[in-house]
Amino acid sequence: MSKTGGGYWRRLVRRLTSDVSELDADDLSERSQAGGAQRACDCECGQEAVVLGRLRSVGLSPKASAPTLEAELFDGTEGVTLVWLGRRKIAGIEPGRLIKARGRIAVRDGRKVLYNPYYELQNTA
Repeated sequence: MSKTGGGYWRRLVRRLTSDVSELDADDLSERSQAGGAQRACDCECGQEAVVLGRLRSVGLSPKASAPTLEAELFDGTEGVTLVWLGRRKIAGIEPGRLIKARGRIAVRDGRKVLYNPYYELQNTA
């Protein structure tokens, strides 16, 4: 059996035996790297980073005194919280949307955060 055939069968068996969330995470991770973004798990505090992933949740921060929109971006490896200070809503920023965000990584409560990131909405196809 050739290497290509063995690789094909191995991928097929993995696709048939893995759960959907694991497969989705793998697809997101591959798409992120193909889109020229860094893996969130490799980003460090203080580093300028570009991350690409799907928004898992979007909402107003209950902790902030001023309006603060927060969204959790997941790229298949780890989550990054996107925070827009002084905003209640941004058109296109909604759960399930694919987004590419750029900014300087900070850490808040042990989680990676991008404050007021530059962003691009991505096509889902």
